Amino acid sequence: MANERTYLAWMRTGIALLEFGVVIVRLRAFQVPLIPRPGNGWKLGLVFSLVGLITVWLSTGHYFAVRRDIEEDTYEPTDRWVLLFSLAIMILGSGVIYFVFTTSLDPSSSLIPE
Repeated sequence: MANERTYLAWMRTGIALLEFGVVIVRLRAFQVPLIPRPGNGWKLGLVFSLVGLITVWLSTGHYFAVRRDIEEDTYEPTDRWVLLFSLAIMILGSGVIYFVFTTSLDPSSSLIPE
């Protein structure tokens, strides 16, 4: 049961990353159309969405591998998944912080930096 709870937690994390990527991209809908060019905000949203999809894919594979190891009584916990996703979230979080602090506070400027 713990394996299934862990899997579902990873699925929620992947879905949340996908949703956050969509929110970042959709913020352009609220932007004042001063300059008709696509900007760079969609790239950050795309990266979040891709990391979310990768999280779902890897967590599914990990679930079945752990399930097999539990059934064979050979399970050994690994740290690589924790380190991998912690690093990915830190990098994405750094991108969001950069994104927020490079956005102009001028009300006439766009919400997403160009």
